[in-house]
Amino acid sequence: MDKLLAARQCLKESLEKSNSLASQIDETKSRLQKINDNLPILSTELRSTYSRKSTLSAVGEHVDRAFGPVAAVLKIHESVCGLERSLMEGPIGGDIMGYLLVVKQFEEALMFLSDNCGLAGQWMEDIVKLLDENVMADDKYILNVKRSLRVLSELKDMEAHARLNGGLLSNAFNTLELTFRNLVKENSSTNASFTEPQVHKLQIIIERLKAHDRLENCMTIFIDVRSSNARADLQALNLSYLEEEISESDSIQKFEDHTVQWGEHLEFALKHILQAEYDTCKTVFEKFGSEISLGCFAKITVQSGLLELLKFGTRITEAKKDAIKLLKLLDIFAVLDSLRADFNLLFGSKACLEIQNLTRDLIKQVVEGACEIFKELSHQVEAQRYNMMPPSDGSVPRLVTFVTNYCVMLLEDNHKPILSKVLSIHQIWNKKKSHNGILREEFQNILDSLEVNLETWSKTFEDNALSYFFLMNNYIYLYEFLQGTVFGDLMGEELLHEHKRKMQIYAQAYLKHSWGKLPAILSEDELILFSLGTNTQELVKKRFRGFNEAFEDMYRKQSEWVVADNTLREKACQLIVHTIVPTYRSYVHNYSYLVENESSPSKYVKYSASSLEAMLSSLFQLNVAKFGRSNSSKSNHLIGKLRNAVANQFRVAPIST
Repeated sequence: MDKLLAARQCLKESLEKSNSLASQIDETKSRLQKINDNLPILSTELRSTYSRKSTLSAVGEHVDRAFGPVAAVLKIHESVCGLERSLMEGPIGGDIMGYLLVVKQFEEALMFLSDNCGLAGQWMEDIVKLLDENVMADDKYILNVKRSLRVLSELKDMEAHARLNGGLLSNAFNTLELTFRNLVKENSSTNASFTEPQVHKLQIIIERLKAHDRLENCMTIFIDVRSSNARADLQALNLSYLEEEISESDSIQKFEDHTVQWGEHLEFALKHILQAEYDTCKTVFEKFGSEISLGCFAKITVQSGLLELLKFGTRITEAKKDAIKLLKLLDIFAVLDSLRADFNLLFGSKACLEIQNLTRDLIKQVVEGACEIFKELSHQVEAQRYNMMPPSDGSVPRLVTFVTNYCVMLLEDNHKPILSKVLSIHQIWNKKKSHNGILREEFQNILDSLEVNLETWSKTFEDNALSYFFLMNNYIYLYEFLQGTVFGDLMGEELLHEHKRKMQIYAQAYLKHSWGKLPAILSEDELILFSLGTNTQELVKKRFRGFNEAFEDMYRKQSEWVVADNTLREKACQLIVHTIVPTYRSYVHNYSYLVENESSPSKYVKYSASSLEAMLSSLFQLNVAKFGRSNSSKSNHLIGKLRNAVANQFRVAPIST
């Protein structure tokens, strides 16, 4: 419907111009007819003057010299009249090349006519002067010569009148502009290229109009048609999200899908829409100067809607600062970086200064925003030290799993090179020496803050065993997590060994303050092997009962505790099994016979060594945490899962100045 309405408007404008042209042609025709009627009189008078040469010998020489130019005027005027009819008919059958030839011939004929009228007029003026001075001259004859001189003057002004607005030549130029617009419209798709014949026609028209200071009109027409097409192609991508307002209180998660679309749309706009427009402008206009072609392209780009795309990217950088935003800023930078060659090619000229400034501003805000968030991460981890409490089950806090998985995501192939480049650019902008260790330095700060958090949180547990279990659990997680990941590779073997050392220290402390107490209950002190004394039997019963009570109490309590994943759970359980089961097995083997003859021997030997091992091996199984080692797919899933729980707390506050 839009195209039909546009076509209707175009036809209406063409009809109005045709009516105006017809009216102007009628006026011109009447004026030319008057001049034409006077030409025979001029010719007759000149011949009459020539016949009276013997009488007026003083003017004879001037008459001879004037007769040649006047004859040329008559002949040229006949040609002009013929060309006028062709111009008024317009391009017959779309023969624009033929029409251009007529326009050119008409211009040349008018110029020749004007020159000859000027020459003839000079001789006629001399004749009038001589006749006025000759007393023998006939007044009627002098009057006719003067009237002929006025006719020549009118013919000489014919070119100037034709060029005036509404004149025949001016209308011919209007026709050429309309034809130019139609030719440009014929190639309405940005994905299509003008054919060589089409380009030739367009350039011929431009040359003709340029010679008459109408190049700007050609550029305006071209920009109007092509930018309309480009904008339509861009709007077909569904860019309604560009109208959404974004404030500092908005989370970037709200616009996450839009940022993905934005990157795809920006790439499509540059590579498939604007690249075609750039090539088309260059093909059609570069013959007339690169400034002309690049100027057209710059205006087409602005009117196509690219600026709105770039401005949306800038608005995204103004969203609330949090850890998730850093990932999106890196994605935005990756898009811009991948399109850098396209930006430089398309918008490298002075004509595209507005686009250059907007792009530079976008890149600046992306780089500064990303660096601000990244360098604040360790401080934000530290800020959670007193804002959060550790899990009561001694498991790995969500902040720890979030931060470690988040760091791995930052160091994966799709983010690490971009993050490194962003940091390097920021260093250069701030006139600081860029170095390869900047990444490791910042990640070390994050880990250091995280470890201090763990040590601080561990002191909040009243149960020493749970405190050490918590630290063991987290250092096992960190050690296992970092191994074989890009995070661990960056931090180096020394850090891994340090985590392993701490893990072992806290594991020993945990066992010492919990399960390590149980073997002492089964001490063989004061027992006489194979003794059947009453005292020995009672002591064995007491120790079996004491062990059972301590084991069950500890097992019930620690069954609620959580280890990070199955691998880590198995290792923790193995430590407990190795601490208790060998001693228990030996004690049962050596002293169970002393209670076998009791009425209820199971009150004392409630567990076999194998059943005890089975229970301990599945101690933490029922509450296994679901945050294991990260890989690409797990990281994405984890980040999505933890966003609502952690991201709003893990927020970067503005840096005070």
